[in-house]
Amino acid sequence: MSVKIPRDKKKSAFLRKANSLLERSKKRGFVTYGEILKEFPQIEDEILYLDELYEMLQGGGVDVIEGGGFLDVEDHTVDKQRLGGLVSSGEYDSVQMYLKEIGRYRLINAAEERNLAQRIIAGDLEAKNELAKANLRLVVSIAKKYMGRSSDLSLLDLIQEGNIGLFKAVEKFDWTKGYKFSTYATWWIRQAITRAIADQSRTIRIPVHMVETIAKYKQVVRRLAQDLGREPLPGEIATEMGIDVGKIHHIESIDQTTISLERPVGDEDDGKSVLGEFIADDKLAPPDYNASQRILQDQIREILDDLSPKEREILELRHGLKDGVQRTLEEVGKQFAVTRERIRQIEAKAHEKIRTHKKIKRLHGY
Repeated sequence: MSVKIPRDKKKSAFLRKANSLLERSKKRGFVTYGEILKEFPQIEDEILYLDELYEMLQGGGVDVIEGGGFLDVEDHTVDKQRLGGLVSSGEYDSVQMYLKEIGRYRLINAAEERNLAQRIIAGDLEAKNELAKANLRLVVSIAKKYMGRSSDLSLLDLIQEGNIGLFKAVEKFDWTKGYKFSTYATWWIRQAITRAIADQSRTIRIPVHMVETIAKYKQVVRRLAQDLGREPLPGEIATEMGIDVGKIHHIESIDQTTISLERPVGDEDDGKSVLGEFIADDKLAPPDYNASQRILQDQIREILDDLSPKEREILELRHGLKDGVQRTLEEVGKQFAVTRERIRQIEAKAHEKIRTHKKIKRLHGY
């Protein structure tokens, strides 16, 4: 299937990759979700081209399949043993109650899905609710795969974020494209969940595609640590991920937890000390520096006192000793109603007096 490449560089890059994926998939007649995600990992940006991608695949006779258990829409329960302590008992009970609630909504077949989609286009709000309710199990299935990515988001939080993506998919679904709603909704649900993890998991937001990269990095590190019996080296991680070592160092620099300055430190019984009290303020000068500066100012003042009033005032204006603003020779000349050359001569004479002053050696240590 040939596609005309537009001028826009981003769109052109997308179409080149999409055509390449299409040609590779034609031989076997299908492509998996995993293969699509590998080709287009930055879902936050590339979801804009989702409709066009499916049109190309459909037009080329390529089906999109779940493959390798990527989705398990029929899995209506959450196994507490398999969660491995990722949820508390209270949350587990809440999840089970939610699953029981959505279990009341029956699944729909392809014909009913098309009928609902047609009613939605006609402005039927009830049809939107029916289509969304019939796919709430899909959200749970996807949300479970993101558990443990963020300590700030529980499974119910992930499900809620995924439901937002589901309703966006309901709004944008075009049944005339030929693919199932669950196929289309998967991308919007995943996008909503990954964006929530990026937005809410850290004090400093990390782009969605980088969150995905960090998650993959952690999986590789855990797997290598188990295989090698030690912490893997950056080079070993890079080889496993197929990227440069420099990229690994970049990922590690980003994957850092923000620590609150109000975090308690010391003994548990001592609730008075917090981390912020032990961090020096670089903008605040130390006491010895302030004292040294005051002594220096006093000694400079003593030397200036031995100059004539005119010489002293000219130096103060030229070097900004009073207000911190340095004046040019011309500006000082106008103030004294003399030429800039005359000011230069007086300044040079004053400098010479200072250089030969008996107290000047005291300033060498500053």
